[in-house]
Amino acid sequence: MAIELWDVLDENGNATDRFHERGKPMNNGEYHLEVSVWIENDNAEYLISQRSPNKTFPNMWECTGGNAVAGDDSLTTALKEAKEELGITLDPRNGRIIKHHLPCSTVGCQGLIDVWLFRQNIDISTVILDPDETCDAMWANRKKIKQMIDDGSFISVWYPYLDDLFLYCDTHDIPGYNTFIKIEPIEKGWSEDKKYYVETVDGQRMLLRISDVSELDRKKAEYGMMERVYELGIITPQPFGFGLCGGGKSVYSLSAWLDGEDAEKALPLMSETEQYDLGLKAGETLRKIHTLPAPKSTPEWDVRFFGVMDDRLDAFQNSGISLENDRVVLDYLRDNRYLLKGRPQCFRHGDYSIGNLMITNSNEIAVIDWETDDFDNYGDPWLDFTDVIWSADKSPHFATGVVKGYFGNEPSVEFWERLMFYVFTAILSSIQWVAKTHKEAVENEIRLCEEALHWFGNMKIPVPTWYLKDFYIQWTDGVPYKLKAPFDFSFLNKYGKAFKVYDDQDSGNICFGIADGENKYFVKFAGASTARANVSTEEAIDRMKLTVPIYRDLAHPTLTRLISAEEIDGGYAMVFEWTDAECMGRQYPGSREKFMQMPLETKLRVFDEILSFHAHVTKQGYVAIDFYDGCIMYDFNFERTALCDIEMYTKTPYKNPIGRMWGSSRFMSPEEFELGAEIDEITNVYTMGATAFAFFGNERDRCFEQWILSKELFNVAKKAVSDNRSQRQQSIEQFIVEWRAAK
Repeated sequence: MAIELWDVLDENGNATDRFHERGKPMNNGEYHLEVSVWIENDNAEYLISQRSPNKTFPNMWECTGGNAVAGDDSLTTALKEAKEELGITLDPRNGRIIKHHLPCSTVGCQGLIDVWLFRQNIDISTVILDPDETCDAMWANRKKIKQMIDDGSFISVWYPYLDDLFLYCDTHDIPGYNTFIKIEPIEKGWSEDKKYYVETVDGQRMLLRISDVSELDRKKAEYGMMERVYELGIITPQPFGFGLCGGGKSVYSLSAWLDGEDAEKALPLMSETEQYDLGLKAGETLRKIHTLPAPKSTPEWDVRFFGVMDDRLDAFQNSGISLENDRVVLDYLRDNRYLLKGRPQCFRHGDYSIGNLMITNSNEIAVIDWETDDFDNYGDPWLDFTDVIWSADKSPHFATGVVKGYFGNEPSVEFWERLMFYVFTAILSSIQWVAKTHKEAVENEIRLCEEALHWFGNMKIPVPTWYLKDFYIQWTDGVPYKLKAPFDFSFLNKYGKAFKVYDDQDSGNICFGIADGENKYFVKFAGASTARANVSTEEAIDRMKLTVPIYRDLAHPTLTRLISAEEIDGGYAMVFEWTDAECMGRQYPGSREKFMQMPLETKLRVFDEILSFHAHVTKQGYVAIDFYDGCIMYDFNFERTALCDIEMYTKTPYKNPIGRMWGSSRFMSPEEFELGAEIDEITNVYTMGATAFAFFGNERDRCFEQWILSKELFNVAKKAVSDNRSQRQQSIEQFIVEWRAAK
């Protein structure tokens, strides 16, 4: 056998004027040139070959390729390998390198690979196999190749760039492609579109969507919708381009990239007020979308709607799927078809759900994914609320806000009646479709149907139970907050401009972050009718006045510092230093999530500082009442623990005056539920133990399996939360000593 020599290259692919004999090991730092040759035809199929039984990876499939012999360049090698292995002649003008000097992915291989793509139609019958190299050949589309990779018949280890190859085939002929420096796939949603994040050399960021050419008319209509809505002033991706790509086999659309968070992910981390406020904005946006008229030639709405939905309802009844009270639902839909008679029509989004909404960095609502629906996005505007209300399952405050933001006031009974009709038509239609296409999601669809039946009282109550008719918010300096009734907060101008509000306390107080130039303050006010108050405004004011000496007596590095206190506008205000801190309280889910993700060593330090403060409380002759996770904050910028809301702390001795005392049951000892029981330092030992479980374990069942620290520390905390007072540590100092000894 003749000796085969290779040119020796350095790690950058430069020739070294040295040669290497094939079959012998190469030295470190030496490389040789290899080529992979992909041949694509007009049907988006690739010519692949099966390796001969006498080769490594026998009978497995691959693309054409091989090693460059000394003196041959990359193109010459590609043409030669196609001729030798398949007996075909490739036209050099049809080829292009799409990956240059790609390091070989096989362990021990010192090849630098050029990946070639040739676009050429070849009659498979003209392929001539070299029995020493190949034993079969065929055209295979991408789906087939990926199936072969999954079943192990295609050598996947050699082609880690396969997705990049297919992406190049789809996108290389998009205008401006040569300016793309980053293309990253986006895995989200059920759409069959391929979606990518794109960056260009000049810093432009875009969303690229690619669909099969069979979708051309539909995608063109969707792009047209996006253009119309963008011109209307709706916050939506700016359209940049539309056309054919992938050699005419695909359709692309390019639009501006929007920064922000998916509403579906962001809403659960927001307060009720924030969710409601965004709902108002989403409702106003939807109303604006609905100002676009339907074509004058559009047939009557009831004719169009039932022309689609009757077949789907029949399909549901024939599907064999049984739902609770489905007969009640079907009878209702049969008897109330008249509700759709004469309904107005306009342009619709078609899927106005939280999955298609974003919250921008400026806290505005952006609308995405303009896809055509069964009615070409024209029809009864109220049909769009069918998708809105599914957000009520996660955020009734957001869904309520959308309704109120859309109408500007309370909607009519006629609206609710038609919405109920649309909701249950959509449910039955969706269930039969999901059963055929996404069986794993059927249970969730059935759950939603059961939930909707509960909302609408088994079809007897048109206004759903999640709708918060009496929920009220107002704004100060553009910052929203909820109240039971309106209140004039104009007096806050005395302190500065509001930039933050905390409105979820049950103490009857509402708190504001106030900025006055470079100075920031935390203003706590009693006197307004707050949404979650469990006391009257008068009681809240009296309590706050009693709080002032408590803050002064218990002044401590971890306690927010009181600056001043005064009667003002019929209420009482306390002004504290501002702390840019995250709160552990569950009423602020976004803040809590960040708090709970802090490193373990930081949590341990914060807990130690909480213990230190409560040892100080004891020395000052006080007992902690109503201490819970909502009192605990951490400033990540200054790495400082901050405690607040100690209004209920009181001097000792103290006995339980009411039975069930104030506070969160997760942190309360048995004596805090017993009228006349002693409330003292031993009570606070229990509170500290409960706090330990809130930090490091499961605060409800307090089991070792969910405890993240040592068994010794678990035993200290478990002892502290004993129902038997005599079995707890008998002082905060004893708890601290045992806790430190167990570390």
